[in-house]
Amino acid sequence: MNPARPPGTTAPTGSTGRRKARWSTVEEIKDYIREHGLRPGDPLPTENELCEELGVSRSSVREAMRTLSSLDIVEVRHGHGSFVGGLSMSPLVSGLVFRGSLNRDGTFRTLREVVQVRIALDMAVAEELVSTYRGTTNEDLRELVGRMRRRSEAGETFVEEDGEFHRALLSQLDNTVVRQLVGAFWEVHTSVVPMLGIATSAEIATTVEAHGEMIDALEAGDVPAYHEAVLRHYAPLQHAIEQGLAETEDGTHD
Repeated sequence: MNPARPPGTTAPTGSTGRRKARWSTVEEIKDYIREHGLRPGDPLPTENELCEELGVSRSSVREAMRTLSSLDIVEVRHGHGSFVGGLSMSPLVSGLVFRGSLNRDGTFRTLREVVQVRIALDMAVAEELVSTYRGTTNEDLRELVGRMRRRSEAGETFVEEDGEFHRALLSQLDNTVVRQLVGAFWEVHTSVVPMLGIATSAEIATTVEAHGEMIDALEAGDVPAYHEAVLRHYAPLQHAIEQGLAETEDGTHD
């Protein structure tokens, strides 16, 4: 005989029960990874082994693995098994890009917020970068600036060079999370801009030259000059965002 259910409560539906089972299994697999000290790329037990280890069904393990895969906690390589994932910021990137794609006004606002975060991160690491680069010469970074300049003068975009520049600039930074965050917000930035169709303006040359000014400031050990160069780097895009927001709001009021 089933025990009486307290007044005012209802039995969980099948879908609710399945969701709870899935999330329970998700947490148990995460616990397994932690308790066994596994690192990105390390192999996980087989599906059958996980079922026995955790005392759950194969369907629960499969659903949990799909969830963990979407979070980059687990990587499933068909024909080879399952492994601890890269634990990257890719779920954050996907969520922000999707948020920005919902409507044009929201895209501009998302991009504005992403740029604000990028500026804050760049400012936050300024002193450490200056300490690292003071008195050095960085021809590899200057070559990237030269490539940006040539592409800009030819009316071409320089997304690849820009990404390479920022990755190289931060490669000496002893903070993996900051490097990953900067990379994630750069990826959101470069994914959202094409959605808006922001034209390359004459001001883009300011962005190119600001990269060179950032190097000059770092090599000279000048934190305030680095801050100024960072702000000049983003100024053309910020102007385009504000202009786009104003035009969108005007169109809404027509």
